[in-house]
Amino acid sequence: MQIIENSKVKEKLYIEKLENGLTVMVVPKKGIQKKYMIWGTNYGSNDSEFIVPGEKEITKVPNGVAHFLEHKMFEQENGTNSLDTLTALGVEANAYTTNDHTAYLFECTDNFYPAMDELMDYVQHPYFTDENVEKEKGIIGQEIMMYDDYPEWKVYLNTMQAMYHNNPIKIDITGTIETIGKIDKDILYKCYNTFYNPSNMAIVICGDFNPDEIIEEVKKRLIKKEANGQIKRIYPEEPEEIVKDRIEQKLEVSQPLYTIGIKDKPLDCDNFAKNEIVKKHIAIEILLNIIMGRSSKLYKELYDEGIIYAGASMDYEFSKTYAHVLITGQSNKPEEVYKRIREEIKSLKQNGIDEKLFNRSKKMLYGMYVKEYDDTADIARMFLADYFKGINSFEYLEEIEGINVDYLTQVLNDVFKEEKMVLSIVES
Repeated sequence: MQIIENSKVKEKLYIEKLENGLTVMVVPKKGIQKKYMIWGTNYGSNDSEFIVPGEKEITKVPNGVAHFLEHKMFEQENGTNSLDTLTALGVEANAYTTNDHTAYLFECTDNFYPAMDELMDYVQHPYFTDENVEKEKGIIGQEIMMYDDYPEWKVYLNTMQAMYHNNPIKIDITGTIETIGKIDKDILYKCYNTFYNPSNMAIVICGDFNPDEIIEEVKKRLIKKEANGQIKRIYPEEPEEIVKDRIEQKLEVSQPLYTIGIKDKPLDCDNFAKNEIVKKHIAIEILLNIIMGRSSKLYKELYDEGIIYAGASMDYEFSKTYAHVLITGQSNKPEEVYKRIREEIKSLKQNGIDEKLFNRSKKMLYGMYVKEYDDTADIARMFLADYFKGINSFEYLEEIEGINVDYLTQVLNDVFKEEKMVLSIVES
């Protein structure tokens, strides 16, 4: 077992890679009542074209299979639904699908082991029939139509479509009515058997546990399954250029929504130093706070002028195949917000980054990183998502100290390019 300790937050991560290839991570939180378990597979909506280990032919499946599979996993052969079973135990259970992973989870104070029994049972025992797959198409079809009218989702998805030519991140995670119509039980079983192999999965458990004991409990509940070989994932070539710099949609909203996207080059996570990926992410978060954070000069000006009424959400999303900056908010003048952000970026490039402002933003971000270790759910989800990116979450606390103004300036010039920026607006 590998033990990684971080003195800054006084936390330890225990990692064991089992014989079947499954990675189990435990973050003990002594004296904490809440317990959290999450079991994820490195399989998301972007993985629709691949070569199964041991095969030579490319398998191509319809968009939306990963999300469809997540929905179907709860249904059991005996007619029960595992989500109902977990809820009856008094635990909060859920599942989610992203572009690059799918996860099943629960949080509780009591009944941890009965909940663990249920989670580990249903994730290892899929049950798909022609009838239950057809029934699910109607349920997911309604979800797709609901998201079509959901302004916050559309402003995001439209941003992806303005930035990306071919990358599957531009496609809705749920797929479309047409693509899910092509899904059958054979496709689901093939994707399950390919991607839900222990060697492609990881478990994170956080709470008041003895790491050795809880890992033994995991082992007891695993069915015998050999690790498979490497899954070859196939993604289309993506040009560096954006598709278009502007996209608009009409939907019922009280005030226009906007997302500003900046397309970046993805880092080759397999051949790039992991600390460089983390450093770049940290630098971008500091820059976003300097540009448009709640304590920034620009935010105050826009707020005082009545152009915005609340802070924007700002993020850097990245994987092995895509990377982009996102700034999302509400404004009665989204064009003006876009113009002023571009001007602020230009000004920072011309005049340099103020050292005091940099230090304040860096301290604030460090405080946010530390705060993430207060909550078992935040810890578990963070370690799982970072693991599938090839990152140990502790690295953010270690690398932030080495970020300086020179490095920040380099990232500002490399990433925040005017020709890579897009504006997505949803308004009535």
